[in-house]
Amino acid sequence: MIHVLGCGPLNTIQDLGRAGYRNIGVTATGAMDPIALKVGNILVGNDEDAAGIEIQTFPFRIEFEQAQVFAMTGADCAPRLDGQDLPPWWCMRAEPGQVLELSTPSQNARAYLCLQGGIDVPLVMGSRSTSLRGSFGGHEGRPLAVGDILSVLSGATISPPINGFGIVPPAQAMPDMFPVTETGDLILRAIPAGEHDLFGDDADRFWSQTWKITSQSDRTGYRLAGAPLQLSAPVELRSYGIIPGIIQVPPSGEPIIQMSDANTAGGYPKMAGVIDGDLWRLGQARIGSRISFRQSSLSEARKVEKAIDAYVDDIRQTLPLVANALGAMTKR
Repeated sequence: MIHVLGCGPLNTIQDLGRAGYRNIGVTATGAMDPIALKVGNILVGNDEDAAGIEIQTFPFRIEFEQAQVFAMTGADCAPRLDGQDLPPWWCMRAEPGQVLELSTPSQNARAYLCLQGGIDVPLVMGSRSTSLRGSFGGHEGRPLAVGDILSVLSGATISPPINGFGIVPPAQAMPDMFPVTETGDLILRAIPAGEHDLFGDDADRFWSQTWKITSQSDRTGYRLAGAPLQLSAPVELRSYGIIPGIIQVPPSGEPIIQMSDANTAGGYPKMAGVIDGDLWRLGQARIGSRISFRQSSLSEARKVEKAIDAYVDDIRQTLPLVANALGAMTKR
């Protein structure tokens, strides 16, 4: 059980999402950085889809009401446990009464706090994720607030040494797989979509120019600022199903990338779709970040997904060995 002592707006409980209900207008929700949530859950011995806390506004402070194994992943928010600095992507045990404090990250946007057993909130349509638009799921269908008390489910499969242990984040573990420009801009791989060619020369400019994530961005979608894109000729489209990663171009000409809380249907022309393997990077992009798009293919998308799966599998397989070895050293 934990007690929320300090919390900004829009911090929510999320798992890997609410799949299978788009046909009735229910968005999937789920973690904006699913790799961080998966790894955090593996570090504490949970199933990969256990519910954790997605933190996007800081500072954030909690008090542990009981002994608890926890892990911090995602953005490096300079975590401190009773004033002791902790490394990023780290797992350790907290004792009753200890306070965990998270500060505003210098890079990236979202941190994830995973607790052994997972956050104990009701399953709604097969998921514990918070749907802010629908006001259901998570903790009372709303963002967390000061004074909230959260319980955890039972289940303990690892016992980290007192000083804890951690892993290398994916961007550092696979730098060749997740490139950035020389100036640090994010490179997103995307596949041209159905209305791509209807933009004529502007379609080429979509790929060649640099875009900026505007303040009109949230878990539903990221709006990009840049030279506006226009269709070569007016066109009417029927509404179609939408998933995260779809890049739509509204009449303003400023593209919108659908994110975890993506609409379930829409009718704006589709320029492209960001590959699944790059969506976690977009979920960690801050307001004001600059991004560029590179044309990709299904074969490249599969290659990236296989690399991510191998990274997660490696952690899953080696973690028990590392935890046992470190635990044995601590007892000496």
